[in-house]
Amino acid sequence: MTIAEIIKSFESLSEEEQDSLLAILLKKREEKRGSGNGDKGTTQEAESFKEETFWEMTLRFRERMERKGIEFTDEDFADLRDRSPGREVKL
Repeated sequence: MTIAEIIKSFESLSEEEQDSLLAILLKKREEKRGSGNGDKGTTQEAESFKEETFWEMTLRFRERMERKGIEFTDEDFADLRDRSPGREVKL
C-alpha cells in the first residue's frame, strides 16, 4: 500500500476513527522511542500536539519526569564536557 492509498483510506474514516487512529499512532511512536510511559493516547492529546509550543512541550516533559520520579542533578552532567584541545591543526 502506498502513502497516497493510506492517506485516502485515512480520509475515508469518520472523524472519531481518525482521532482514535492518531492516538494509537502517537502511542506507538512514544513506545518506539523508548519512553514506555504507559500513558494512553487520547484524541485531545493528539490534537494538542499539533499546536504545541516549545515551552508547552518543555512543561509536558517536566510533568512526565515528575510522574515517573526521575530527577536530574548537576552530578548527572558533571563529566560530559570534552576537555581535550581538539584535533591537531597542521600549519
